[in-house]
Amino acid sequence: SPADQIRQTLKTCRRQYDQYIRSKVNLKNDLITLLDGTFPGVNTLFKSAPRDMDGHEKWTDFVEKSWHRKCVCESSEKAFINQYRKWCSKAGYRFSEEKAASIYAHAASQVDTLPMTDAIKCLVTLAVSQLNTIIETISVIQHEMLSLAAQLPEYPTVMRMFGVGPVLGPQLMAEIGDVRRFDRKQSLVAFAGVDAPPCQSGTFESKNRHISKRGSPRLRETLFQVMSTIIQHAPADDPVFQFLDRKRQEGKHYYVYMTAAANKFLRIYYGSVIAYLEKL
Repeated sequence: SPADQIRQTLKTCRRQYDQYIRSKVNLKNDLITLLDGTFPGVNTLFKSAPRDMDGHEKWTDFVEKSWHRKCVCESSEKAFINQYRKWCSKAGYRFSEEKAASIYAHAASQVDTLPMTDAIKCLVTLAVSQLNTIIETISVIQHEMLSLAAQLPEYPTVMRMFGVGPVLGPQLMAEIGDVRRFDRKQSLVAFAGVDAPPCQSGTFESKNRHISKRGSPRLRETLFQVMSTIIQHAPADDPVFQFLDRKRQEGKHYYVYMTAAANKFLRIYYGSVIAYLEKL
């Protein structure tokens, strides 16, 4: 059916996405290692979210121009602030004079171990270019996955669940597939491999009890990312957060409450999507 073809394409996109994410991590680490010699700590100075249109991160675009700390602190602070303002305007980033001053102070306080030469500049700018190419590719795949997911009937129900956004929503749908292939909630939970309860006896609770891991590691990874988002935003009226927070306050181990919350999330997912699809 057309829906099955969309699901298969969505799953294939997820596989490619994962490969590019691994490449991104490696390239980012390589760039940071280079910058440790030219501009130590520059990657920690920017907290902006990735740019929507292409996924670029502000720090990577910044070091393409200011690849060495001396690019910043060899001129006066006032001159740099003016340069930074122009760069932000041209690159489409928000300007903050306070941020510019903090970058200048950081650059002046650091010690470089690599010289300010054309060869080193070439290495840094090539590393930035490679990383940005991968980031742009990931952004394209994310948008394609969202477009595919939006064509599936369960899309509006899934996207209403807290912790599920335009990135994690399509990933969940890719890994779960047509939820109707599971005859009950427990089957979906078992497929994800988050169905093992904590091992308890009296006042003893094992801290090393492993989840079954019989199912999809990609689905478990996505579920834990959803749980992390829920923890970060702490929505007081969300049943998954309420359940997770209660387990956490009981003193449960991190993996115990994360797994239990993922289990509950999947049960709600199953019930909500099945109920919605039956109405169609």
